[in-house]
Amino acid sequence: MSTTPAAVVPEISPEISVVIPHLNDAERLAVCLRALASQRLAAGRFEVLVVDNGSAEPPADLVAGFSGMRLVTEPTPGPGPARNRGVALARAPIVAFLDSDCIADPGWLPALLDGFADPACGILGGAVTIFALDPAQPNLAEAFDLVYGIRQEWTIARHGFAATANLAMRRKVFEAVGPFAGLSISEDMEWGMRAKAKGFPTRFAPAAVVRHPARRSMADLHRQWDRHVSHHWSMQSKTVRGRAEWALRAGLLAGSPVAEIPRILSSDRLQGPRQRLTAFRALAAMRLYRGRRMLAELADPAGRERSGLWNRS
Repeated sequence: MSTTPAAVVPEISPEISVVIPHLNDAERLAVCLRALASQRLAAGRFEVLVVDNGSAEPPADLVAGFSGMRLVTEPTPGPGPARNRGVALARAPIVAFLDSDCIADPGWLPALLDGFADPACGILGGAVTIFALDPAQPNLAEAFDLVYGIRQEWTIARHGFAATANLAMRRKVFEAVGPFAGLSISEDMEWGMRAKAKGFPTRFAPAAVVRHPARRSMADLHRQWDRHVSHHWSMQSKTVRGRAEWALRAGLLAGSPVAEIPRILSSDRLQGPRQRLTAFRALAAMRLYRGRRMLAELADPAGRERSGLWNRS
């Protein structure tokens, strides 16, 4: 008697892979993964790779609790190397990046795929909505971040790159541009500038929305700007002219908050005069802090070394 062999069902490859660097942030990662599990996209059409970057307790059990998600590791410190590891293991032709503290709207992945329906589209930066713990009463740091935190549309239009809190690209574009850099540089900015120089512009995708928590304290903002200032100093020309330009920008920061009053007054991220006054106070404090940090870099130019320690200190 002859028998017919069972049909072989081919494995379905995902259309889009989501890469999430992670470091000691399991509580917020759980919220992030629950949001991804609720996407309006069939489970088999996407995969999620959480790349642990040296956590004291890697979130193995947490990730294992979600279908279509897997945990991998990258020992080299930094979100850039972690993202590179995720891309190397991703199976889809489109790769999206998300931070572990981000909450993707249910239509995030469908909106990204809609954007890539245009074959001329190589890179997308989605919208990022900043939120405070208590929207009615943001504290000093939150009020600042509500206005100035991750202004994706502005960053794309003015500087040509998108933050990796909400970034997606075709895999072939990533391979053409090359990997993300390490800790010593602002890796999303540097990668986006490299992509633009190679002829791959970043498009804004307003329908692809993720929510990002505002920083909770001025100390958190100081650490963020310590990193940014050091990164920018590492890329600054160290000629006499370059150092003079750096010093001039540091000095101008002291008076710059006045020019920002219209932005604060018109921001739709703030409600009422009290929140706007709080945001202005925070802005003035942060601009003074940034100016001092820039002058400190000028006096002690070890920014590259300091910037390389930001998530290991």
